[in-house]
Amino acid sequence: MTIKSVAIIGAGAAGTDRKVTGAATAAAFTAEQYFETIRVFERKGSAGGTWIYDADPSPVANPQPGKLPPDIDPPLRIPDALPRTTEPSLQERWDKTPIYDELTTNVPAIAMSLSEIPFPYGPFVPHHVPKQYIENYFTQFKLDRYLELNTTVEDVSRLVPQKGAGTKKGHDRWSLTLRRYDAVEHVDHWWKEEFDAVVFANGHYSVPYIPAVKGLDAYIKAFPGRIVHSKSYRSAEHYRNKKILVIGNSASGHDVTAGIVKVAHLPVYQSRRTSTHWDGNEPPEGIEWKPIISEYLPTGEILFEDGSILRDIDQVIYCTGYKVSFPFWNVKANGAPIYDYKRDLVVGNYLHLFLTDFPTIGIIGIPRTLTFRSFNYQAIALARVFSGRNAHPLPSAGEQREWLTRRLELVTRQRRKFHDIPWDEGEALDYFRELYELAGLPMIEGLGQVPPVLDGETRWALENVRKYPVPGDGRLKGGSGGDDDDTEDEWTVVGSGQWRDSLHFI
Repeated sequence: MTIKSVAIIGAGAAGTDRKVTGAATAAAFTAEQYFETIRVFERKGSAGGTWIYDADPSPVANPQPGKLPPDIDPPLRIPDALPRTTEPSLQERWDKTPIYDELTTNVPAIAMSLSEIPFPYGPFVPHHVPKQYIENYFTQFKLDRYLELNTTVEDVSRLVPQKGAGTKKGHDRWSLTLRRYDAVEHVDHWWKEEFDAVVFANGHYSVPYIPAVKGLDAYIKAFPGRIVHSKSYRSAEHYRNKKILVIGNSASGHDVTAGIVKVAHLPVYQSRRTSTHWDGNEPPEGIEWKPIISEYLPTGEILFEDGSILRDIDQVIYCTGYKVSFPFWNVKANGAPIYDYKRDLVVGNYLHLFLTDFPTIGIIGIPRTLTFRSFNYQAIALARVFSGRNAHPLPSAGEQREWLTRRLELVTRQRRKFHDIPWDEGEALDYFRELYELAGLPMIEGLGQVPPVLDGETRWALENVRKYPVPGDGRLKGGSGGDDDDTEDEWTVVGSGQWRDSLHFI
C-alpha cells in the first residue's frame, strides 16, 4: 500500500492524552519525510489535550449511571450537503478536560519525555508543565504548521478501495467530515477531506463513567446536583464544610480525597471496592473508609454492603474513570464497530495499535501502561509501517488474529483488562521492545525518528519512585540515583510486595 496523506485526530502527547499522543504521532510522521500531507485535527483551541486546564467545567451533563459512550456520546447529525455553515451544535461532546487545581503528574518526570526533548525535572510536576511541554514540542519540531485547531472530526468513513497505481490491489482511503466552530460568527463550518490513512490519537479521558447502582437513577432525580463525577472537580475549596462521600480509590480518588479532607466536614467518607498499594491498614486522619454501595434510598440515605448507612451527605463524587469513545467512527460505512465495550477492547487490534481489517488505521494511546513513552514507541512504529520503512514486516492477517486470541486467553486467565500492560513482570518492556524492533532505526540519511531508550535510570525511577507513599516505607532524598547531596526534591522510595504493579496507579 502507498500512503501519502495522513490525518491525525487529536493533538495531545499521542496526538494521548489527546495532545501528547498527537504530538508524538505528528513528530514521528514528520521525521519520516515521506508523507506529502499531514493534518492534525484538534477540537480544543491549543495543543495539550487532556492537560489543558478548563477552569469552569460547566455545563456538566446529568450523570447517567451505567451508560456507555455509544449512548451518551453519539455521533452528531451531519448536514446533507457539504461544505455548509450551520447554527452551532449544542450536543454534549465531553470536551472539557478533567484537570483540577492541585493535580500533578503521577509518573516520574524522567519517564515522561518524548524523543529528543527531556521532560522538566520533577519528579512529579504541576499540570501546567506537561501542557507547556507538549506545546513546546509542537513548536520545536515545527509541527504547528499541521495543526487545525477548534476542529472536530465528526465522521470517519471508508471509501470504496481504488486500484493504486502500480499495485495489484488498492487500499482503503478515508473520508473525514470536519466541523470548526467560529466563535466570532457563532456558527459551525462543515466540510469534508480525504486521506490515505487516519491515526486515532483522541485519548480516553473525555467520557466519564459512573457505574449503575440500585436506586441511583431515582436519587439523581430527587437530589439534583448531589451526584457528580470527578471530571467536574476543580478545587477542594468548593467543598468546604460539606459532608462528602468519594467513590473510588484510584489516582483521582486518592487526590480528591486528600484535597477535600483539608477543608470538608470530617470525616470524609471514601467508598472502596478494593484496597490499593498506598492505602495501608488504616485510613489517613480525617478519612473513614466504607465498602461499596448497595443502594441509594428514596430518603436520601446511602446503604452500604456491610449494612451501614450514611445520612445527610452534601455531595457524592464518583472517581470511577472514563470510557474510550469513537463517536466519529461510522459503523454503517465501515462495516463493523471499532470498540467492544463488553470485553473492553479495540475490535480486531494487533499490538494495541494496528487494526487487522483496516490496515490504514492506527490507534495510539489505548494501552494502560507507561503513557508518554508508549505513545512514542507506538507512533514511531506506525509511521515506519505507513511509510514502508519498518525493519520487519507485519505478520499476516491470520497471524495477527492469532495474537489477539492468545492475548484474550491470557488476560481472561489473569482476570485483567485486555489493554492493561503491567511493568513488573516485564510485559511492558517486552511490548516496547516489540514496537522498537518492528520500527527499527531511522535511515542513515536522517529519515525517521530514533526510538527512545529505557535506560537504567528511567527503569529505576519507575520501580522505586512513587507519588503515593506506601505506608511504612522510608523516603529517599535526592534524584534518580538517590544521592544524598541533592536535596532539592524529595522522592518516595517504596519497598516490595504490597501492591500489584509499578504502573498500577496510571
